[in-house]
Amino acid sequence: MPKMPPTFRLTDTMTHKVRELALAEPGHLRFYSCGPTVYSYAHIGNFRTFLTADLVVRTAQALGWRVSYVSNITDVGHLTADDQADAEGEDKMAKALHSKEGEAFVNVWQLAEHYETAFREDWARLNLIEPMVRPRATQHMREQIEMIQGLIERGHAYETPTGVYFSVASFEGYGKLSGNRDQESLQRGVRDVVQDDNKRHPADFALWKKDEKHLMQWYSPWGWGFPGWHLECSAMAMQYLGETIDLHAGGEDLVFPHHECEIAQSEAITGKPFSNHWIHTRFLRVDGEKMSKSKGSFYTVRDLVDERGIDPLALRYALIAVPYGKPLNFTDQGLADGLTNIERFRQARERVEGASPSPTEPFVRIAEEMLAAMCEDLNTSVALAKAIEGAKEILRPASLDEEARRGGAWFLDRVSQLLGIVPELEQAPAEGEPQIEGRAIGDWLAMRADAKQSKNFAESDRIRDLLTAAGYEIKDTPQGVEWRKA
Repeated sequence: MPKMPPTFRLTDTMTHKVRELALAEPGHLRFYSCGPTVYSYAHIGNFRTFLTADLVVRTAQALGWRVSYVSNITDVGHLTADDQADAEGEDKMAKALHSKEGEAFVNVWQLAEHYETAFREDWARLNLIEPMVRPRATQHMREQIEMIQGLIERGHAYETPTGVYFSVASFEGYGKLSGNRDQESLQRGVRDVVQDDNKRHPADFALWKKDEKHLMQWYSPWGWGFPGWHLECSAMAMQYLGETIDLHAGGEDLVFPHHECEIAQSEAITGKPFSNHWIHTRFLRVDGEKMSKSKGSFYTVRDLVDERGIDPLALRYALIAVPYGKPLNFTDQGLADGLTNIERFRQARERVEGASPSPTEPFVRIAEEMLAAMCEDLNTSVALAKAIEGAKEILRPASLDEEARRGGAWFLDRVSQLLGIVPELEQAPAEGEPQIEGRAIGDWLAMRADAKQSKNFAESDRIRDLLTAAGYEIKDTPQGVEWRKA
């Protein structure tokens, strides 16, 4: 009789309990995870949160579930005072354009494109699974405007001379995620906000901002302006996943106000629960302290990979070594441990190279225990220990018989699919095929085709420019892509 798969349980921020991830449609996870604001390079704390989402997807897929995974790109509306329900301050995109680094860009649109491309490159280097769709806020303005109109019609929002605001008093459940329900806690949430005298309550938050000085504006029934940061995720999550989703994820800093506001505006317009489960990743610290540029402890992926030469999979290992529900202290020792173990997996892969993967004992048992650990609130500490146990089993004997080689190959495939930490062995390039930055030209052309297919034209153009600069002429024809030495 086939063994029943383990139950997938995660800590639910709403109930503060570890509970089963119940799906509205059996076998189909509809999952939304908040993505980056593309005003700068994403730092390793951001990527710890994105890796949590990646592990959710991998675990669900290991259980045989279909996964509809959406993670957005914020390219407008995210203001600097984002710890307040109705954030004030400068738009982070505009602020970045006015910075020293921003001098390299012609406009805010070019800046957003540059940092989104860089983000996607870092995402790929850390071996994260690509979402089903990665929607941009600027490409979903109609959905956001229609949502505001619906909230006004239902009496949950109102217009003032400076914008359109959500009325927190109109929604009884405001504060149920964060616990900010009483007047005192709501006042703390808006402690430094420049008050709009036309607002009905200090905690009411903007759905639409009227600001003729803002660099990015759209026309709406309330005049020229731009949407509030909280609004975009609600609109895009419902656009792609429906009015009620199974799971919503993000960093712990998003519980209030961002996710609290998402719940209020979404449930106010639909009358249904917005998400049936919420998970939040705890903060990352570096050597026991908050990341700090002044102390030299503020790291991006490219700081560590490009400048320090850290293996991206070793960085991935270090960032998932502690379960998401606990704070992570990022250290050089953690990176060294990650590198040691990645090298162990590389050696194990070499020992079973060429074997046809087939489940055998003891690898089946170890793989089952590894998956069970991930199903118990993404317990990466135990899952990684099991992955290492299996690698040691491959490396332990002086030689492996064919059955053990097949079992080891099968096990490493399971580790790769579930945890994403097993290096692929380098393949020798096709004879005579040019190498550019360590990659065959055919690989570059395949990546360019994928970028064009996903409408990531900035990445497609970047690869074309790279090949052109290397001295190759690229020509798109009805029969496919042709290349030749220029």
